[in-house]
Amino acid sequence: MNMTELIKTFNLEHETSLKPGDICSCGREHTSNVREIYIERGALARIPGIIEKYCGSKVFIIADVNTYNAAGKAVCEYIENANIPYSLYIYDDDRLKPDEKAVGKVILNFDGECDFILGIGSGTINDIGKLVAYITGFPYMIAATAPSMDGYASETSSVIRDGIKISVNSACPTVIVADLDVISQAPLHLIQAGIGDMLAKYISICEWKYSHIITGEFYCENIASIVRIAVKKCLDTKALLNRDPKAIKSLIEGLIISGIAMSFAGVTRPASGMEHYFSHLWDMRALEFNTPSTLHGIQCGIGTLLSLKIYEFISKIVPDKQKALDYVKSFSLNDWNQFLGRFLGKASDGLIELEKREGKYDLKAHAERLDVIIDRWDEIRDVIVKELPSFEKVEEYMKEIGMPTGPKELGYSDDEVQAAFLATKDVRNKYIGSRLLWDLGFLEEASMYV
Repeated sequence: MNMTELIKTFNLEHETSLKPGDICSCGREHTSNVREIYIERGALARIPGIIEKYCGSKVFIIADVNTYNAAGKAVCEYIENANIPYSLYIYDDDRLKPDEKAVGKVILNFDGECDFILGIGSGTINDIGKLVAYITGFPYMIAATAPSMDGYASETSSVIRDGIKISVNSACPTVIVADLDVISQAPLHLIQAGIGDMLAKYISICEWKYSHIITGEFYCENIASIVRIAVKKCLDTKALLNRDPKAIKSLIEGLIISGIAMSFAGVTRPASGMEHYFSHLWDMRALEFNTPSTLHGIQCGIGTLLSLKIYEFISKIVPDKQKALDYVKSFSLNDWNQFLGRFLGKASDGLIELEKREGKYDLKAHAERLDVIIDRWDEIRDVIVKELPSFEKVEEYMKEIGMPTGPKELGYSDDEVQAAFLATKDVRNKYIGSRLLWDLGFLEEASMYV
């Protein structure tokens, strides 16, 4: 699927500046390995025909106890009626995590006669299914059971390795099936999670755009524009609360578009930024210290609100070159690594190793970024002001949909939230708000606003 096909598939009101051969004005060709998407009532009945179309002679089906009851049983009946052989693996853990144990279980139970992978579920099942497809090289189809996250169409899987939440390369689904009769009946908290994941796009697009200014990182306005349209299209509060199929369809479309946008960009930039890293860090702490954690999208919604507070602070900053240079000169990487160790335990090892490769605390590299930031501050600030909605607007929307809006509702103390904010700059090799604040020498001051 290319950008023109994406726009046509989802009937997006967008005119791209594409050149012949579908080369974008950014100079790149944007493609995704997703070939077909079915979002309609009764879509599960299409599955046997899709398997046959892609020459599947025996299907390996992955589900958990909840997703099997929601859709898996019906899918198996459709496949049986079509006389297609299959092998079924059902996780018996209703709190399944995409860690080494879960991936290992499904690989060890893989039926070697199968040549088509079918995942039935949402986030975790899809992440695992994409990895199995990546390892085996067979076509993969996901039958969605909830509009809960944006990873359906992405070419990465979010997994837990050595206690750290990471993104790894994986297969992209060949076909995505979302039966509106199924996903419209998903539990409300899963619908809220999908909304939280879509609200996060405000932050991710903003950070991607100004990172391009500061670091020269690749940025595509066409991709960003499509994600903005998807966000606007899917946020219909009352209809979502009523589980209106039309509104649910818009939400799942927005989530799928976001995943395809990541494939188009070749990075996760269009869909995740600082707001996602709050969620990743809370997940890491939960694994290490058994602290609270909840659905990724719910945490991203909270992370979006916290990030909007931070950006209100950033928008009022008057850059001071000497302040920034003095701040960075006094920064102790050893002290910082000790802080990460206390906050994250063994999960901090991965973040510390990442910095050894990345070198974002290098004084020369900082000085070069700082010059750009100061020279182009008005432009950077303009991006922030234009791209981001107000904190109040997003908070009101989340309250209307019944979502938690404060970290304390999830069980996080003020100290945990402030520490998580400080640590966001080390989660990935990505320039985000907390890194901008470190460059400017305002990081600790900003932490008082979350």
